[in-house]
Formats: sequence, C-alpha cells, structure tokens
Amino acid sequence: MTNEVVVRTAVARRGDEDAANARALYLAFLLGSEVYAIEIERIREIVEYSRPTTVPMMPPAVRGVINLRGGVVPVIDLAVRFGVAPTVVGRRTCFVIVEVAHAGSVHVLGLVVDRVNAVTEIRPGDIEPPPAFGARINTEFIRGMARSHDGFVIVLDVARTLSMAEMAALGKAGNDSGALLAA
Repeated sequence: MTNEVVVRTAVARRGDEDAANARALYLAFLLGSEVYAIEIERIREIVEYSRPTTVPMMPPAVRGVINLRGGVVPVIDLAVRFGVAPTVVGRRTCFVIVEVAHAGSVHVLGLVVDRVNAVTEIRPGDIEPPPAFGARINTEFIRGMARSHDGFVIVLDVARTLSMAEMAALGKAGNDSGALLAA
C-alpha cells in the first residue's frame, strides 16, 4: 500500500469516527409522560397554543387549522395520531410548527404537544433501532430510541408520522379553509 492510500484511508476512518461522534440537534417535547424528539432542521418555530378553527370531515388527529401570520396551518394532535387520548390543553401546551416534505413540496404543520422540553444533542450512534414490540406508538413513526439521563427519548420520523391519505386531507384543508380564517 502506498503512503497516499494509507493517508486517505486514515482520513476516511477519522471522517467516519467524526460522523459517528457528531451530534445532531433535536427538539425534545412531552406528550403525556413520554419524551419525544424531532430533528431541529424540521422545526420552523414554537407557537403558544390557541384554539384551532375546526374543519369538518378531517381525520380525528387533525384538530383544525390556525392562522400563522396569514398562512393556514393544519394542526395535528400527535397523541391522537399515536392512538392515545387527545392532548388535554394546559398552561404549557403549544404548537411545534414543522416542515414536512411530501410529493415534491413542503407542508407546514402544527403539532400539539404538552410542553417543549429542550433542545438536545444526540449522536447518530446513540440512536438505537425502535423496539419490535412494547412501544406505545406504531414503530413506523419511530426513527429510534436515544438514551437520556431520565430513560429514553423517542426520536420520531416526521416524514412518516402522517399517512398519505392524511397528507392529502391536510393539503385540502389548507386550500379550502383559508376563507374560515379570514372571517
């Protein structure tokens, strides 16, 4: 092996180690007693809770829409989406505004959460695969589990949190409900 190949191999290994040790930022939040996290790149902002405008014939997880600086944003109750009781609105309940890419376009959605916990760093190597059983939510929504000082943080795969049918319904809600918010 030439010196040049050895140097390139060493640099590549160091790059792999750097990538494994690199930390990504996540927004951690609570739903009930569980801590969930979403990649910070998906987060647009955090907004104080206000009662959404209800839109008829939406899936149960869709609470309605909110007016965010003149734009119509569908609001999803993640607890309902995960098959548990609806989020009870409290003092710290808020909307986490996320961007989700689907079918070549970006959709802005509001996620109802009990409270935002913190921005946290998680190394890719610290995210373990979702459990095959025992999780309270469908594992298709889970990117993995990251260990924290209090137990585990459930890292969500935001792109798969909504089904294709719900994305279509959300797009329709955004297009059809602008008149509701303008009133």
